[in-house]
Amino acid sequence: MSHHQEHINILENVKAIFLDLSGVLYEGHRLIEGAVQTVQWLRGQGYVLRFVTNTATKSHHMILQELLDMGFSLEESELFTAPQAAKNYIVSHQLKPYCILHPNLMPEFSELQSDQPNCVLLGDAQDELNYNNLNQAFRLIEDGCPLIGIGKNKYFMSHDGLKLDAGVFIHALEWASGTEAIIMGKPDHHFFHEVVASTGFQPEECLMIGDDVIGDVKGAIDAGLKACLVKTGKFKEVDLNLLPQKAYVIYSIQGLK
Repeated sequence: MSHHQEHINILENVKAIFLDLSGVLYEGHRLIEGAVQTVQWLRGQGYVLRFVTNTATKSHHMILQELLDMGFSLEESELFTAPQAAKNYIVSHQLKPYCILHPNLMPEFSELQSDQPNCVLLGDAQDELNYNNLNQAFRLIEDGCPLIGIGKNKYFMSHDGLKLDAGVFIHALEWASGTEAIIMGKPDHHFFHEVVASTGFQPEECLMIGDDVIGDVKGAIDAGLKACLVKTGKFKEVDLNLLPQKAYVIYSIQGLK
C-alpha cells in the first residue's frame, strides 16, 4: 500500500484529531521530530484538535505552558486532562477525597479534602505512592469508600527510560480489596465522550492518535472513535499483537502528513 493511499485512509471522513501528549508529541523533555510542524499542518487543513492526556504529574496550567514553550499553539479549551476529569467527577458527586497525588496536583485538590474523606483519589504520585499512604487508602476502601483512579496505564516512557504508572498501584488496591476502581481519563469511554462532545462531531468523525495500544487505541475504538498507534514513545513491537482490527499504525505523528 503506498504511503499516499494509507494516508487517505487514515484521515478520510475525519473532522477532529485527538493527540495524546507523552509519546506522541514528546518523550520526556525531547520533542518528537516533526511534531510541531505536523500539528501546525493539521490546523492548516482545518481539523479540530484536542490534546488529551492521562498525565497526572503536572497541573493543567503546567501542561499547557509546557506545550506552548515547546512551540505548539493551542487554546486552554483544547487541552483535556484526566486529573481535570477526576476533579469534575468528585465535585459533581460532592465527594471528599483522600488524595495520593503528585505534589504538582495537590493545590488543585486541596480545597476538596477533609478529615473525613469518603473516597480515595490516586494518581501518578511517584514517591508519595509509599506503603503508608497506600495502606491508608486500602483501609478507606475496605470501609466502603470508592477508589477513583487517574488513568490506569501500566507504564510510560520518560526521559530516563520506562517508569511504572499509577495503574499498577490502582490494580494492587483493587486486587487487595476485591473492588473495582472508577477510572478517569483514557481508556474510559466517559472521558473519550467528553472530548468528543466538546467538538460537536460524532465519535466516528474523531481520530485518536496515541502510543498506548490499550489506553489510547483500544480505548478510543471501544468508545466508537477511529484510532491510530504511533511507533514512538513506549511503543513495543509486541503491541501490534494487541492492535484492534480497525486501528491504523504509523511510524510517528509525521506519518499523518
